[in-house]
Amino acid sequence: MRALSRRVDLKSGGYLVIDQTEALTTIDVNTGGFVGARNFDDTIFKTNLEAAGALARQLRLRNLGGIVIADFIDMTREDHQQAVLAELRKQLARDRTRTTVSGFTQLGLVEMTRKRTRESLAHMLCQPCPTCEGRGQVKTARSVCYDILREILREARQFAPKEFRVVASASVVEMLLDEESVHLAGLSEFIGRPISLSAEPGMNPEQYDIVLL
Repeated sequence: MRALSRRVDLKSGGYLVIDQTEALTTIDVNTGGFVGARNFDDTIFKTNLEAAGALARQLRLRNLGGIVIADFIDMTREDHQQAVLAELRKQLARDRTRTTVSGFTQLGLVEMTRKRTRESLAHMLCQPCPTCEGRGQVKTARSVCYDILREILREARQFAPKEFRVVASASVVEMLLDEESVHLAGLSEFIGRPISLSAEPGMNPEQYDIVLL
């Protein structure tokens, strides 16, 4: 759904990147492929002007509330900054929900607050990813392999089973059998116990179990 997309393309070739967290929403403005103006200052200015209108529309469309930080492209001219602020306030004036806008900070950011009226569109239509738990990232297979090796070592110091069996996703098992096979064999020799592997199709990349046999 375009209304939930992290990236919002502008007609000029620039785009917005919208990231929503529990604490605040950040909106980053980028020029993208827009190079049609006579000079780079004009390109930046025109992109920021267009972005101001798009930003205001996205706040209404997504019903984003609370603290909003807009990172416009840096402008060297004061009159350009004021014109972008004026355009932003003009577009926000169409919003029935009260929004307060500050000027540019020393870092070139525009801070604003928009009254929360109900849950945002993303919160109403989406739920946190069960794999990454809302972080937006998952560990690499190699990182999970190292977690497994450390966990086996900890378990071996407390228990003395006949065998350790690792149940993990196919990508992690493949990594342990291939690129990390030397480390796996070395650990098995060090603890004096065999380590077997079992791929579980239903597991996500970060999940694993260590079964003591």
